[in-house]
Amino acid sequence: MSKKTSYLLGILLTIIIGTLLYCYLCDDCHCFPSGEEAIIEDTNSIVEPEVIPATRNAFTISDADGDFNIEINDNFNFKTSNFSILEPIATGVTSEVARLKDYLLANPLKDIDITGYYRSDETNNSAYPNLGLARANAVKNYLISQGVPSKQIDTHGQLNDDINPDDASTLFGPLKFGIVTFEEGATDEVLEAACEAIRKNPLVLYFKTGEAQISLTAKQRQMIADMSRCFDKLGVKVQVTGHTDNTGDADNNVVLGQQRADFAKSYLVRNGILDSNVEASSKGQTVPIADNNTEEGRTKNRRTVITIN
Repeated sequence: MSKKTSYLLGILLTIIIGTLLYCYLCDDCHCFPSGEEAIIEDTNSIVEPEVIPATRNAFTISDADGDFNIEINDNFNFKTSNFSILEPIATGVTSEVARLKDYLLANPLKDIDITGYYRSDETNNSAYPNLGLARANAVKNYLISQGVPSKQIDTHGQLNDDINPDDASTLFGPLKFGIVTFEEGATDEVLEAACEAIRKNPLVLYFKTGEAQISLTAKQRQMIADMSRCFDKLGVKVQVTGHTDNTGDADNNVVLGQQRADFAKSYLVRNGILDSNVEASSKGQTVPIADNNTEEGRTKNRRTVITIN
């Protein structure tokens, strides 16, 4: 090979290598034929969020031991973390509730069973152990207002994360209904035991001097749920009695005790216990349960006692 040929080959190789390096290092160069361009991952692409459709449960009730049946698309609706029924209630629901009332009145051995659903990410601001039970009790009170006997209504709460709200945080029909048939003369020994336990060990709420605020423990929430069943099934009344320590004027303490009792009653009513089922009164400073000469004793005397008759 001549020197000239070697020289030309060297120039050609230099051009090829330079071109390849240029294409490799240049981001904006188009060095590849159409259809053979290098694939570059787009890290800035927008991922659309998954759209979860709202759950819409129909108002459905069926009696396996009878010929009663309801199935309509409307239902009782709620906002998330809330137990108040959204208004207005659909006309179709109202009409079917009237049929349900007539059916239960004609069949006193049958109960309507209501299970309220709640999600694990909801906040429970009710007096009940969970929002599902609070929702079931809200529906129960509506049925009672429409003439359904409270003795023929059973309520429950159940966790259900498969119910999804819409974009406005509305839950459509987070409920399940059923008809239960009992035998003649059947008694609920568990309920009767729970009611008797409340009579022996009432729910006691304590207050700071001059204050009337309520904060319930899980055990106290369960007691309120039991009370609700007691007056629904057994026809008892809830009795709320306010007490104070001996700080200040005795007459003023009667007023303060009544304010605390009224506050507790209002709290119960806001949480689905019917006003007509709650009686509020005050004993002021006249029934101490501890020594008023000590701060510990006065703390115990500043109380509101909630029980059933």
